[in-house]
Amino acid sequence: MASSFEQMRANVGKLLRGIDRYNPENLATLERYVETQARENAYDLEANLAVLKLYQFNPAYFQTQVTSQILLKALTNLPHTDFTLCKCMIDQTHQEERPIRQILYLGNLLETCHFQSFWTSLEENRELIDGITGFEDSVRKYTQVKVWMNKYGWTENEDGQIFIFNQEESVKPKNIVEKIDFESVSSIMATSQ
Repeated sequence: MASSFEQMRANVGKLLRGIDRYNPENLATLERYVETQARENAYDLEANLAVLKLYQFNPAYFQTQVTSQILLKALTNLPHTDFTLCKCMIDQTHQEERPIRQILYLGNLLETCHFQSFWTSLEENRELIDGITGFEDSVRKYTQVKVWMNKYGWTENEDGQIFIFNQEESVKPKNIVEKIDFESVSSIMATSQ
């Protein structure tokens, strides 16, 4: 199965070169590729952005399900900015549609480190991630930032904001000792006068 995915990746790579990237006739192939990414736990930001760009140019072809899959796959790539890139390419009216609005809310919870709220909301909306292989594992990797918080003394205030430990408070002075004999310095002092 992986070889067929790699073959599809190569074919899509060819489609994305040049002017064919904006050919709406290629949209069906790109949409199938998005579905394959979701099923095979793979990710191709460039192809996903091309789909969203084609939806911008051709609003009549917009597919809510495919856009939802693209957003969910972008969430699996946090802390990279893929989710924000994808979100910015979706028209405001489509952002208000039910599954997309919910995914944007989940993304906001993750980006602001409200992990408990994220998991609670995800549990209430399990149908959103149906067919997205590896979604929860990818998000768990991202949420491991909590481990780093404990390890390095980072703190979270009552509003849920995380404060990175101030490095200046942990700076330790170091004494540097240099041994210089008079002969090596005397020649420098003689030339400076």
